[in-house]
Amino acid sequence: MGPLSRDAWAQRLGAFRASPSAFMAGPEGEDLGRNLLGDLRSEKLSEQTKVSLLALSLEYPAQLWPDVSAAEVAATSLLDTLVLLPPRPSALRRPLLLAATTALAAGGALGPTSGASCRLLPLLLGLASGSDLGRGFVPASEQRPLQATACECLRELESCKPGLLGGSLGLLRGLLGQEGPVQPLSLLLALVLRNTLVLQSRVGAGLGGLLTDKVSPTGGGPWDWTLVEKGDGSLQPQAPSWPAAEEGEGERSLTAREHSPEEARELRAAVIQLLETSYLLTPVAQAQLLWLLGWALRGLQGQPPALFKPQLVRLLGTAQLTLLHAVLALKAAFGEALFTAQDEALLLRRLTLAAQHPALPLPTHLFYLHCLLSFPENWPLGPEGEEAAPLLLGPQLCRGLLPSLLHDPMALLARLHLLCLLCAEDEEEEKGQLPSPRHYLEELLAGLRQRAALDEGPRALATVCFQASYLVTRCLAGQPTVLTPLIHGLAQLYRVRPMLASHFVDFLDQVDSELREPLKVVLRQEVVSRLGRDEALCWHLKMLAKVADGDAQSATLNFLQAAAAHCTNWDLQQGLLRVCRALLRAGVRGGLVDLLQVLARQLEDPDGRDHARLYYILLAHLAGPKLGVALGPSLAPPALASSLVAENQGFVAALMVQEAPALVRLSVGSHGVKGPLPVLKLQPEALEPIYSLELRFRVEGQLYAPLEAVHVPCLCPGRPARPLLLPLQPRCPAPARLDVHALYTTSTGLTCHAHLPPLFVNFADLFLPFPQPPGGAGLGFFEELWDSCLPEGAESRVWCPLGPQGLEGLVSQHLEPFVVVAQPPTSYYVAIHLPPNSKLLLRLEAALPDGVPVALRTDDWAVLPLAGDYLRGLAAAL
Repeated sequence: MGPLSRDAWAQRLGAFRASPSAFMAGPEGEDLGRNLLGDLRSEKLSEQTKVSLLALSLEYPAQLWPDVSAAEVAATSLLDTLVLLPPRPSALRRPLLLAATTALAAGGALGPTSGASCRLLPLLLGLASGSDLGRGFVPASEQRPLQATACECLRELESCKPGLLGGSLGLLRGLLGQEGPVQPLSLLLALVLRNTLVLQSRVGAGLGGLLTDKVSPTGGGPWDWTLVEKGDGSLQPQAPSWPAAEEGEGERSLTAREHSPEEARELRAAVIQLLETSYLLTPVAQAQLLWLLGWALRGLQGQPPALFKPQLVRLLGTAQLTLLHAVLALKAAFGEALFTAQDEALLLRRLTLAAQHPALPLPTHLFYLHCLLSFPENWPLGPEGEEAAPLLLGPQLCRGLLPSLLHDPMALLARLHLLCLLCAEDEEEEKGQLPSPRHYLEELLAGLRQRAALDEGPRALATVCFQASYLVTRCLAGQPTVLTPLIHGLAQLYRVRPMLASHFVDFLDQVDSELREPLKVVLRQEVVSRLGRDEALCWHLKMLAKVADGDAQSATLNFLQAAAAHCTNWDLQQGLLRVCRALLRAGVRGGLVDLLQVLARQLEDPDGRDHARLYYILLAHLAGPKLGVALGPSLAPPALASSLVAENQGFVAALMVQEAPALVRLSVGSHGVKGPLPVLKLQPEALEPIYSLELRFRVEGQLYAPLEAVHVPCLCPGRPARPLLLPLQPRCPAPARLDVHALYTTSTGLTCHAHLPPLFVNFADLFLPFPQPPGGAGLGFFEELWDSCLPEGAESRVWCPLGPQGLEGLVSQHLEPFVVVAQPPTSYYVAIHLPPNSKLLLRLEAALPDGVPVALRTDDWAVLPLAGDYLRGLAAAL
């Protein structure tokens, strides 16, 4: 099949963009990536069409190259296409570089075993450094754009594999002082410097000569992946953020090693060089550069934060939001080490005045308010993480930031948040002053409730009212002087407009019990005080289903009996039955039995009658705890038309085995070396109380005989449990993986099953000692075993390095139960029985200070590599 035409590609790309998943599942999806790569070399397509194809590969790499092998093939083909381009200017070079980089990064193919990676990395580094790649590869008119694109590609690869360019630090630093694109080089150097410092600090190493070595990391050989292997690729994304509590433990401090004076001097010079070039960058790029450098130097010994001081003089008065955000990120990172009290007061006053500007767009206004709410203080009061207003932000300074009913809802809530933080610190109202923030807060909430109570008012007014009420309860929890008027105000709002019952239900689900319980009491009183027919009966039933409990049973039942006569349609009947269900779960029995009998006879809808009859049967035959479980929510509620079937599903779910997250952890302890079989010692730990625990184990393949289940009557968190003994029956002496399945009963009466993380049986877990020979016969017994291994078995020799504890310490720690002949401290004969019927013999003789030669002999040749790995593991553990 030949290359597609321009119109055919336009049609195919349009269909793909309309629904990528549907297109890839169709007949044309399988060959889309292959056709795209092939047509990039076709001379029948224009460069504009090829650029469109490459744009598709940049937008949807996961769909076009779904696995590592496909990504590797795609990157190789794109690089081949790049090399085959004629030496004239072309619009394809930059998209091809970006597409190859994206394919490797998105497809997970970037690594030392990838041929495309080994081709792309030196190519990008050569383009970024402006080197002459020969054969007219880079026309003069494209050199600078290609250099910038290469820097962007390298920055993307460094982000995917932190430490990838650590060996190029000196080269990149040298490029920054030459003619070339300043912004891409600066951001690339800052990112590489940050990643290198973090990764080196994790292993306690310094920068060495990385900042001064201007030689390419390949050096004519393969790429150096050492730093990448030290890290785990889990560094934070390269985006400015604060507070510092969001950082991971691995990046929180770089004080693992103090740099030498030469390293500190070169590092300081590199940082100063980057800061001096920051003037030439765009505001967004400046912000990212400052954040990267701030994170790299935070807590680093020998690098004072005063390096950033010249930048602060320039940036404290900036009007760019991105730069202001970067300044706050630096303040969160360095605190009083970089910002004086005067700087803090100036910055806080500037944020306050800027937030009051009347011509600000809403997003900008919200940004300033967010900065005030999350302002990183030098010396915050209270425990870490507690929300509080800045100390210097008093009511007088915030007078122009008080919320008003005329504000946009988002701005109103943000200003209200700030007002709540001020109210938390406002203990007393000073006489002769303006009304206190708490008084203003009460008036504002009253105004919001008044707007929400308007008949046929917009839904948005009610939403803002409840959002504001929730914000107040979250910020001012534990202050009765605020919560009590709020509760009575909400009750009055329900009295005026009961159609807001859905908002009240959601509000009760979100607030803490400190407000929820008293609010439920007053709302229940509002509902049950309305006997007789009411136009808002459906809303009253919805509210009562949420607030009904064991209190005020007689008033609640009287309301339901009066309301039953007016429940003539299906919706009202279901609302009435939901209230009965809530009373059942609350343990109400008395008058509820009579009410359910009446409903089972009088309701017009057959579904409602069956529903009431089911409730009556459950009430008559189940005790309180079991009744609560049966009426609890189903783990997977089906979307069925009949509410009776849904109730039956929930009841059946309580009596069936449910799949649930694992509530127990297992760890492997030391194995037993007594008895005819190896025994694995397991230590269980419960996250919640569980009962009748049964642990089932399965071994993949036929390595072991079926393992018996282990039973535990009860496990409770915080209470030490006895170790569990799991006998192993190997059919051949080899390590194995055990899949673990747990079956248990929860404290609520549900029976659950869960899959636990697999357990691994090591080679040493299979070791058993031979029976001890009579006194003085150990050497003869060992020699007899030694001679019996050949000729059917195998033998080998291994050099085992020794640590400071020497041979005697190694044997006593790992091999003591299996020693047959001992001549400490230089010679030991070890005999190990490997079930079912194999043996492993070791001669450790003529020990030297740094190691000991070990002669191995076994009657099973398959044991030999396992034994060698075991001995090498002992040496590595030392």
